Amino acid sequence: MQAYINIVSRVSRLAGIASMILLAAAIVVVCQMIFVRYALRGSTIWQTEFVIYAIVAATFFSSPYVLLQGGHVGVDLLPNAAGPRGKYWLNLFAGIASLVFCALLAWSGFTYFEEAWSNGWKTDTVWSLPLWIPLLPLPVGIGLLCLQYVAELLRLHIPAGERP
Repeated sequence: MQAYINIVSRVSRLAGIASMILLAAAIVVVCQMIFVRYALRGSTIWQTEFVIYAIVAATFFSSPYVLLQGGHVGVDLLPNAAGPRGKYWLNLFAGIASLVFCALLAWSGFTYFEEAWSNGWKTDTVWSLPLWIPLLPLPVGIGLLCLQYVAELLRLHIPAGERP
């Protein structure tokens, strides 16, 4: 159990790093786009689309890291008032409900990705990017979020003094 939690935590951290790299790439591309457009008076074909897809991918890839760090938005009024046993049951219910929702989202994202891959769909832009590329971060990022939710549920069963 502890090995699974450690491995998933490392993978979530790597996904967070990938997210930071995607955001940095988006910033660099925006700067390049501004330079090409206004200094060189050239046209930009792929830059806007790349920035949009990179930021969306960064959002999905960062979600397991945010869960690992406890950064998702949450209201803790009820869990704090419920006491330790009530807090455990609320965390267990919330974790299971979130895991089910994320698993369904990852599955539907995968089916959409697979359809785009199998049918050779492309974006309707001049860049004509294969659509599976911007669709891939949804099932991957949310799939990693599912793994992190399982780790968080397992972590509920580790005594407080032994948690990493």
